[in-house]
Amino acid sequence: MLQIVTQNLIQYRNLVLFALLSVFWGSSFVAISAGLETLPPLLFAAVRYDIAGAILLGYAIVAAEQWRPTSVSEWVLVTVGGLFVIGIHYALSFVGQTYVTSGVAAIVLSTTPILTPLFAWLLLTDERIGISGVIGTVVGLFGIVLIAAPEPGASEGTAIGVVLLVLSAASFAFGAVLLKRLPARMALAPSQAWMMLIGAAMLHGLSLGFGEPQFRAIAWTPVAVVSLAYLAIVASAIGFVIYFDLLDRIGAIEASLVNYAVPIVAAVVGWLLLGESITPATVLGFALIITGFVLVKSGRIFAGIVAVEARLSRGYAVEDEFLDAEAMASIEAPAFDDSRPYHADD
Repeated sequence: MLQIVTQNLIQYRNLVLFALLSVFWGSSFVAISAGLETLPPLLFAAVRYDIAGAILLGYAIVAAEQWRPTSVSEWVLVTVGGLFVIGIHYALSFVGQTYVTSGVAAIVLSTTPILTPLFAWLLLTDERIGISGVIGTVVGLFGIVLIAAPEPGASEGTAIGVVLLVLSAASFAFGAVLLKRLPARMALAPSQAWMMLIGAAMLHGLSLGFGEPQFRAIAWTPVAVVSLAYLAIVASAIGFVIYFDLLDRIGAIEASLVNYAVPIVAAVVGWLLLGESITPATVLGFALIITGFVLVKSGRIFAGIVAVEARLSRGYAVEDEFLDAEAMASIEAPAFDDSRPYHADD
């Protein structure tokens, strides 16, 4: 009985974190649009992660037993995350959003759950989706296409923005899967802090290389300051800790599904704060995205059954109790303890 109660609490915990992350990341697109009215995109992204990385590093120094990488494999881990999940991803997404609205940017970046299974299939041995998962990704893709389809008379810049955002989504998906593939692990706060700082350094280099105006040439309006603070503290420092906690607990494919919820939040917040319209096509697209989410989610049931059968085939006992998909899947992929270094052989 206690085991079932514990399992239910874990499920609700993951659901609450998933909802919070959807709100934080969905509303961040509106904050980016507001900040881009004043700030150059690459410098904007760089300063965002200067602040977020410094906050997390300060917390890690105080709270974590190990606040910095101490081995080559750990430096590889934070460097990969800094380059793909932070640097390349946000360089492309901030520049891309200078061409499109916040709602379109959120929708295009929601292609991440479509790309993640492809990278997971190539790089991970324990991340697969069944027939329902394949159908779900296709349905979700149709929803994204329906919402993001360019209207008649759309400018050439819109196409450029969409291409940059798709490449941004690919960088994030590849980086998230590759992080799970690497053997080294660190506690969440220090690992995210170093990824953010490495990514910020890369973004500063790109900003200088592309000749963007720097601090003294920028008019720091109240809107720009508030947007930067929200993005750095809420969407980044807090949001990325939540994302990688979900990544470790439920896997790369399911964690990436937060990108299906983000466009809904972005459209609602954009409508409330920026007056962006929500068309019938947008509503239908949202419905398809949610349907795809449910189908991909249900595919985990099959994976859980396979995990139990594999355990039985090795002679291990399984408790004679009802186990849902999450619990069955955890038999073969238990979550690691974030408080200590982790290796694949643990």
